Amino acid sequence: MNDALKVMLDRYQCRSWEDYENALKEMIQQIALLGLWRSKFFEKAAFYGGSALRILYGLDRFSEDLDFSLLKRNTGFSLAEYTGAVEHELRSFGFAVTVEKKIKSVETCIESAFIKAGTIQNMLVIDTPREVVGQVHKRKELKVKFEVDVDPPPGFAVEAKFLFQPLPFSVNAYAPADLFAGKIQACLCRSWKNRVKGRDWYDLVWHVSRDIPVHLEHLEQRLRQSGDLEAGVFLTGADLERMLLEKIGQVDFDLARQDVKNFLKDPAPLSLWSKEYFQAVCAKIRCV
Repeated sequence: MNDALKVMLDRYQCRSWEDYENALKEMIQQIALLGLWRSKFFEKAAFYGGSALRILYGLDRFSEDLDFSLLKRNTGFSLAEYTGAVEHELRSFGFAVTVEKKIKSVETCIESAFIKAGTIQNMLVIDTPREVVGQVHKRKELKVKFEVDVDPPPGFAVEAKFLFQPLPFSVNAYAPADLFAGKIQACLCRSWKNRVKGRDWYDLVWHVSRDIPVHLEHLEQRLRQSGDLEAGVFLTGADLERMLLEKIGQVDFDLARQDVKNFLKDPAPLSLWSKEYFQAVCAKIRCV
């Protein structure tokens, strides 16, 4: 195994096949970021969302996707310019992957691509023990989606963050208060369909537990762009608390707990989850 990959893997203290799969996915995510950095992607875009919280800010849960925002609106932006760089970077570390741009059936402001990798083949790249690999279905595929918002809501700040594995590089990322604004929008507005996104609510608690404030002006812009706040209406802290309390009253936190538990090493804190618990969390949110 590549020495840099060994250093990366050693951080995870893997035991089960799920541990190795989570580690593999996160290693692929981080090397994809390196490929994007080499291709000058971060001169145009910033990293945000759950994986940014995990990789850059220490969120204690695993995350599936890579989410980015252009620094300014550019509806002519093409992610196809960067997929080759990501694939080349991953293959240079021995991973057998393909990176494919998603062809849109409906016109949206999101550009998407998928990193696809055979789970077993790439577990072997990181020297996963044979007895662990034997527990994985032979056709199991690992996918990492990455998306770019080409028409981002304005009013966010960006900061440079440094990563040192597999080698030193930097990425642009949303500042913490703006990351929190995006997470609150997800809690308020994400379509549930058949599954409550418990990860959004877990991340909300994570921000509050670290006394990270929410950038209210950026949240206002996000809600206005998504049609969840009328033009000319200005969001106040009291408005935000009211909206969150209303949403908390609608959430099935048993379902939310099921969504997030497999992304955690220690799911014990989820036993606290209830409407009353999240009402108490909501009361701790600060705005800037």
